[in-house]
Amino acid sequence: MKLIQALLNGALLLGIGFTPVSAGTARAESHLITKPSRYSVSDTIDRIEQAVTSKGMKVFARIDHGGEAKNVGLTMSPAQLLIFGNPKGGTALMVARPTAAIDLPMKALAWEDAEGKVWLTYNSPELLQERHAVPVEFTSKLHSVGTLLEQAVE
Repeated sequence: MKLIQALLNGALLLGIGFTPVSAGTARAESHLITKPSRYSVSDTIDRIEQAVTSKGMKVFARIDHGGEAKNVGLTMSPAQLLIFGNPKGGTALMVARPTAAIDLPMKALAWEDAEGKVWLTYNSPELLQERHAVPVEFTSKLHSVGTLLEQAVE
């Protein structure tokens, strides 16, 4: 037990573990893209919601993880998840590749780290392409969603 604690402490001292990905990079093992946001968590999700609806996409849900934690007497840093997509385009992709339904609709997570910095995290388009062998006719639309998310936090 002491060995495990010593290893965990060492990992924390070396900065291994739960540090955000450097801006603009994707973690190869998770296919997550994490970008800094100069806005609050709520404002970041507001901006993304406005951006996706302006492109004709539908917002399916907005989940306030921090607010829900507070509702049950727990505390956590602010974090909100927006679930959105285009039912017409998403359905066509799921018809072509039924397993894509596990990753659709699209998701965008805004969260605040321990230092108060706000981040936007979302699945890379490559995740869907690789994971589900997405046909080429869908790839540009997947990449355009990533661009839209990035523009919302600039």
